[in-house]
Amino acid sequence: MATHDATHFETATLAGGCFWCLEAVYNELRGVERVISGYAGGHVPNPTYEQVCSGSTGHAEVVQVTFDPEVISYREILEVFFTIHDPTTLNRQGADVGTQYRSAIFYHSPEQEQVAREVIAATNASGIWRALLVTQLEPLDRFYPAEGYHQNYYERNPYQPYCQVIIAPKVAKVRERYLARLKRA
Repeated sequence: MATHDATHFETATLAGGCFWCLEAVYNELRGVERVISGYAGGHVPNPTYEQVCSGSTGHAEVVQVTFDPEVISYREILEVFFTIHDPTTLNRQGADVGTQYRSAIFYHSPEQEQVAREVIAATNASGIWRALLVTQLEPLDRFYPAEGYHQNYYERNPYQPYCQVIIAPKVAKVRERYLARLKRA
């Protein structure tokens, strides 16, 4: 089996509500090398979780997904993204309300911006959502990794109530819908 060096990997930075949910899903997909929960899109350097939760820093909870584009494309990463959160609700995901829970794609290149625009248009046209997407599209300025206890949260806390009620159903949905793309099919 050939090994790929890190120069072949690409990175996607996505906000779709609580970062624990996104992280749990992307960790399941073949071609995903690493997922880091963190913060992007704000104006305060090195924000803490408490600061971000206050809504005063402008940051969104994000995941930074490092992936092998020979195994899973950026387009596929985004297609999954639009099925695991509600991209039609402004600054909220279910009970999580605030700008830190907004739907956003922080692109890393003009190519990523173009693909994101195409996927947003295709998703709107498909009618899978009853309303138009409110997902923000902006260039990534800075990414700040979240505190250590947020990393691999679902994997480390599967029986925590939030994980059972909110995250587990999203993971189950992805396992069912994207079975062929899972690391452990």
